Amino acid sequence: MIPAINSQYRIILTSILIVFSVLLFNTAQAQGAKPLPNYVVQKFGQPPAIPEGTLSEELRLAVQVAFVDSMVETRWGDEQAAALVKIATSKDPRLAWIISDLMRFANSRELNALLADAASELLGKKLQTANSWGDVTDHLIAWDIPAPPNYLTVKRAIFTSIVPGWDKIFVEGTIDWRLVSWGGVLIDNRAYDTTDDECNCIPAADNPKVSNAKDATWLKDEDIVFGIEVNGEYRAYPRRIMEVREMVNDTLGGRDLGIPYCTLCGAAQAYFTDQLPAGIDRPVLRTSGLLIRSNKVMYDLTTYSVFDTFLGTAVTGPLATKGIKLKQATVVTTDWGTWKKEHPQTTVLLEKYALGQNPDFRNGRDADGPIFPVGDVDPRLSVHEDIIGVVTASGKAVAFQRSKAFVALKNGNEIEYENVRLKLDAGGIKAVDANGADLGSHQAFWFAWSQFYPKTALWDG
Repeated sequence: MIPAINSQYRIILTSILIVFSVLLFNTAQAQGAKPLPNYVVQKFGQPPAIPEGTLSEELRLAVQVAFVDSMVETRWGDEQAAALVKIATSKDPRLAWIISDLMRFANSRELNALLADAASELLGKKLQTANSWGDVTDHLIAWDIPAPPNYLTVKRAIFTSIVPGWDKIFVEGTIDWRLVSWGGVLIDNRAYDTTDDECNCIPAADNPKVSNAKDATWLKDEDIVFGIEVNGEYRAYPRRIMEVREMVNDTLGGRDLGIPYCTLCGAAQAYFTDQLPAGIDRPVLRTSGLLIRSNKVMYDLTTYSVFDTFLGTAVTGPLATKGIKLKQATVVTTDWGTWKKEHPQTTVLLEKYALGQNPDFRNGRDADGPIFPVGDVDPRLSVHEDIIGVVTASGKAVAFQRSKAFVALKNGNEIEYENVRLKLDAGGIKAVDANGADLGSHQAFWFAWSQFYPKTALWDG
C-alpha cells in the first residue's frame, strides 16, 4: 500500500497549490466537446477546458515518478511531491483520472488530501470533502473527461502493485478503463469447482448442491429469492446466499449458466455459458474485485476475458476478440413463499452456501444512494427505483417501473412494448414475447440500467 506522507510535504505542497490557485483555467467546455445534459451541468457545473495530444516529456516523467514509482517503491518523498506539483499545475484535467486511481489506494489522510487538492486544481473546482475520491471520480465520469495518453499502462502499474492477480485483467480491449475502480475486495481466481475452499475474496459457488422446497426449512416465506426456469426446470437462488457469493456457475434444465448478482445494482442476472461457437470452452465466471460505475466486473477464469457484467459482452481477452456476447435467461425477483407455491417442483440452494452469514445489503449500506462513483444519473426515476429491464427484438432497451407495472398487471391490464409482453410470475415479473417465449429480463436499480443502457426507453405506465 502507499506509505503515509510526512506532514512537512503536505504543508509544502498545500502552500504551492495555493500560490498556483490563481492559475485555475477557464471552466468553459473545450471546443468540439459534446454538450452535456442540463441535469449534469446543474449538478456538476461546466467542465474545464481539455487539451489534446500527447504529454510533454517533463509531464510524462512527472506521471512516472508520482504515480508509478510511488507504488513500485512504496514511498512518497521529495521527488513525488515535486512531480505532483507539476501535474497539478499542468492545466491538463485528463491527469485527474490517474490521481483518482491513486486516491483509491492511498492509506494516508494526508496523502489523500494532497491528491484531492491536485485534482481540484486540475478540474477547477474544490473537491476536498469527506469523500474526495468519490467526488473527484463522479465529476470525471459526469463530465466525460478523456483519459490521458498511455493511461492503461499507468493504471495497470498502480492496480497490479496492490493485487498481482490483476495482471491478466488489465489489458487492451473495448472496455473503458477510466470507469474501472476497486471495489475493496480481492480477485476470486480459484480453480473451477474448488469453491468450498476459503478465499480472501467474494467466493463464487460452482455446481452448488440443492434440495427440494419441502426440505428448505431454513428459508422464511418472506425471504427474497431469484427464481430461474430453464426447459421446465425451476430453481431458487436465495438473496441471502447471493449476497455472500455474488456469482454462481450452475447447470439447470440441461443448460450451463453463469449467475452474477451485483448487490450495488440490485441486479441478479443469468447468462447461458454453453452453446457457444466451436472451439470456445464454457466460460467460468468469477468476481474480479473491480467495479464499473458501481457494477461488479466479472471475468472468465479460463481465458481471463473480462465481461461487461450488465450486458454480457466480452470486452477484453480472447472472448472479446471472438465477439462473444452471452445470452440471458430471465431472473424473477420474488419471495420464497410465493415462488415455491407457484412452482412446487422447484429446487433451492442449500443453506451452507450462505457461509453462516445473514446479510441484507438491499436496504442498508447504499440506502442513501450508490456508495461508489457513478457520475451522472438519468433523472427520469430515482436512483434506486426498481425496474424490469429487457431488450426488444429491434435491439432497443426498455425499462418498466416495477411498482407501476405490478399494479397494472394485478389489475388485469396488458403491458406491451414492441415484441415485449410483461407477465406476473410467482410474485415477480418477467418479459416474454407474443408466443410466451422467454426474453431474458431481470430486475435492477434504475441508476444501473440507465447508465449501461443510456438510450433506454422508459415505459410511461
